[in-house]
Amino acid sequence: MPNIGMPELIVILFIALIIFGAGKLPEVGKNIGKAIRGLKKGLSDDDDDSKPPKTGTTP
Repeated sequence: MPNIGMPELIVILFIALIIFGAGKLPEVGKNIGKAIRGLKKGLSDDDDDSKPPKTGTTP
């Protein structure tokens, strides 16, 4: 996959500005950030699913 340079980023941002408008662009960025954080958290929590859940009682 080729590297994405400055001209490509400018074209992508210009297209996003046309599609979403200037008012919605910050909201779209915020939602994309939340989605990426959720994905990373879900991937890191996936390893913990194999362990049995802890209970509050002691044997």
